[in-house]
Amino acid sequence: MNEQSLAGQAAFAPANTPDIANALIADAGLRVDVERRRGRGAGLNPSGRFEAQQRESFDDGWQTLEELPPFKTEVQVEKPRTAITRNESPDIPFDRSINPYRGCEHGCIYCFARPTHAYMGLSAGLDFEAKLFAKPDAAKLLERELAKPGYKPRVIAIGTNTDPYQPIEKEWRIMRQILEVLNKANHPVAIVTKSALVMRDIDILKEMAGKNLVRVGLSVTTLDRKLARTMEPRAATPSRRLEAIQALSEAGIRTAIMVAPIIPALNDHEIERILDAGKAAGALEASYVILRLPLEVSPLFRDWLLQHYPDRYRHVMSLIRSMRGGKDYDADFGKRMKGAGPYAWQISRRFEMATRRLELTRRNIALRDDLFVPPDGSGVQLSLL
Repeated sequence: MNEQSLAGQAAFAPANTPDIANALIADAGLRVDVERRRGRGAGLNPSGRFEAQQRESFDDGWQTLEELPPFKTEVQVEKPRTAITRNESPDIPFDRSINPYRGCEHGCIYCFARPTHAYMGLSAGLDFEAKLFAKPDAAKLLERELAKPGYKPRVIAIGTNTDPYQPIEKEWRIMRQILEVLNKANHPVAIVTKSALVMRDIDILKEMAGKNLVRVGLSVTTLDRKLARTMEPRAATPSRRLEAIQALSEAGIRTAIMVAPIIPALNDHEIERILDAGKAAGALEASYVILRLPLEVSPLFRDWLLQHYPDRYRHVMSLIRSMRGGKDYDADFGKRMKGAGPYAWQISRRFEMATRRLELTRRNIALRDDLFVPPDGSGVQLSLL
């Protein structure tokens, strides 16, 4: 019996017996021992969906099962050919992005980027949080791409997949190197993060903001420290994120408060409070995204619910499915970010009324792209003809 069917049983378990569903997954050998994953978000580490074999540990009764070590953060160097990733999604307001890292140590259980680890032959669960990939050549590659003849500048988004300011950035400093290249070239950039480490780069960001080349969005999912610690174990605390908004705003950097993701019956009651706090800290823009559960994220999130909020499991999943056409996730463009149906409409109206009251704009102010100065082209391979 697979984990999805087990969680499906949980949805129909009696309201007063959530531990039964909890035990089903644990007894199946799918959940990793709590001591091995302490400080992590996911409770599971299933094999990647492209793997030919599925593996799990179990006790065969001979007492020969070795005690496995805790999950430690490991960083490998990745050597991509390009720094800029292109996309043509009609519901995303940018056509290019940069990801300094693959995987994210923040460990947010709801992260929609988790399934991308399957392309590395790794799990979307604990592997995504502990087995990371850094791209130390990203800034050099970016400089070469910007120097290519015919390059046309448009806003580059950073942080839309994994967080560029996750803890390993303190050592690797890849994001700062990227910003130095963009600043020198007068290239516009939009940053999304849930880390207070962004304050380290205020010197560069302030200079770019003076030319209307940058905006920064801080994702504040909840103001409840306990919920944040459980749901986003290694991300900055809510108060630190608000502190970052204030510091950026005081430096003249256009900043947005992002309520993302909104999870029904878990943090949706905080929408107005989060926006109030963001406005008080100096945010000028606001946005939101409804929880997305693509591919492996669904079983990981459902297992997390069973562990930490078993009494809310059925209610949360019922509301999620009411916004996704009866499914855990609907990937249709235009629906995947905001959902559909009465409950999604209610959230939209609440958000609209709150932003109007607080005079927070819901549209991104255009950044300048007419100041672009191509790099000198150092390291760019010249054509023979």
